[in-house]
Amino acid sequence: MAKKVKQKTKKAVAKRFRRTAKGKIKRASTGRGHLLGHKSRKRKRQLRGNRLVAAADEARVGELLPK
Repeated sequence: MAKKVKQKTKKAVAKRFRRTAKGKIKRASTGRGHLLGHKSRKRKRQLRGNRLVAAADEARVGELLPK
């Protein structure tokens, strides 16, 4: 009988996404990397914190983040 191979975690994905306790996938907000000088204080403040990955993309990201 052939051994079943475990799927490896894609490390690039593991650095960008985390699973919540209920198994959903959270991500950082976009638009906070650079060019912040011309963005309003309100806009930057609202980009703090995390967001959840959209339901349409959750399966794709989840395959690369097995646990």
